Amino acid sequence: MIRLDVPYIDQSVKYPTGCESVSAVMLLQFLGIPVTVDEFIENDLEKQDFELRNGVLYGPDPRRYFCGSPYDEDAFGCYAPVIVRALERALENAVHRYGEKYREFQVKDETGLTAEELTEKYVSKGMPVIFWACINMREPVTGPSWRLSDTGEEFTWISNEHCMLLVGFDEEGYYFNDPYDNNGVIRYPKDVVEDRHRAQHMQAVAVWGRSKV
Repeated sequence: MIRLDVPYIDQSVKYPTGCESVSAVMLLQFLGIPVTVDEFIENDLEKQDFELRNGVLYGPDPRRYFCGSPYDEDAFGCYAPVIVRALERALENAVHRYGEKYREFQVKDETGLTAEELTEKYVSKGMPVIFWACINMREPVTGPSWRLSDTGEEFTWISNEHCMLLVGFDEEGYYFNDPYDNNGVIRYPKDVVEDRHRAQHMQAVAVWGRSKV
């Protein structure tokens, strides 16, 4: 069994749809960077709102922007490439504020890897991983849909989307710092985790650096 000791942040009081940002900040704080969730959202996260055009709902591409605001309970979320870019900005800011040691860290989009592969590659070597699955491991729900603001293409969201920090594993389960509803460190069965991870396009983001890995 491995379970990393990672700072925990509850999203429920202030960031109802901010699970991606909160998970990213838990990872940054684990690396020793004293950034807050508010600073990350304001300075690093790319966001875009929805709009009605002739009665048709247009909105962001979640691969490019956070859809809405993490402070808004009616917002949606974002996908791995948005968090990759936000983490790269946060690490660059850390270099300027806290020193060159943070330049060694590289952000990697590890979408497509299973939880088992992520734990072997990162968690077993001391590094937690930002991990997409479903809220409380509920079943995914298809929809709603909107047209993408930049292309007009129709996009369908997979609801119950959720982001956590993968921090450990044992023979039968995976451990997460789960920011939803002050869940704390929570363990879910391996088969359920892998299924919900597949439902959210097997998205994951990791940071690699000599200081921790």
